Amino acid sequence: MSSRLGVSEDKIEAVADYANNDLFCEAERLALEFADAITITDRDVSDELFARLRSFYDEDTLVELTATIAWENASSKFNRALRIPSQHLWKKI
Repeated sequence: MSSRLGVSEDKIEAVADYANNDLFCEAERLALEFADAITITDRDVSDELFARLRSFYDEDTLVELTATIAWENASSKFNRALRIPSQHLWKKI
C-alpha cells in the first residue's frame, strides 16, 4: 500500500531501523516511536514522548494517528486469534 502512495521501497525496507535511518524525517521517526510505544507490550507513551508528538502534530492528526495505530493493532490481534493467515504484503526482515 505504501509503495502505491509514493513511499520508496528503500524506505519501506528501512522501517525496522527507523530510529537510525536518515531516510526518515524527525516527524516520521517520532510517529514510528509512538507506534512502537503503543504496540510493544512492555512500553508506554511517556509524557515526554507525548510532548514531542504535540510539537509536530495537531490534535486532529494525533487522534487520527492514534486511531490508525490502534486499529492496526486490533486487526493484527483479531487475525492472529482467528488463525487468519498473512497475505504477505510485507517482507520479513
